[in-house]
Amino acid sequence: QVQLVESGGGLVQTGDSLRLSCAVSGRTFSSYVMGWFRQAPGKEREFVASITWTGGNTKYADSVKGRFTISRDRAKNAVYVQMSSLKPEDTAVYYCAARSVFTTEYDYWGQGTQITVSS
Repeated sequence: QVQLVESGGGLVQTGDSLRLSCAVSGRTFSSYVMGWFRQAPGKEREFVASITWTGGNTKYADSVKGRFTISRDRAKNAVYVQMSSLKPEDTAVYYCAARSVFTTEYDYWGQGTQITVSS
């Protein structure tokens, strides 16, 4: 059974940094893309960043480019997003997700972790 478990959320202040972790298990992710998404209250879920499990190729939403860095540790079966210069508009529930490189839909999702950025 595939499991994605996020950790590292919390309450921070504007300008702070935070790192989210996603522990992945249950299958081989060699042909997968790992992504981070977020959903703010009253808004739709939005893409934040993604990374290919094997090649480490990354993509970012314009809103986080230059502030967030996604990475993965294949030995630890984990995906991370390092967030810096956090803003109140980054407040959201952050989700880890996974999809096959051959599809566009994410198949697996974590339960989410809350980040609140106070002004």
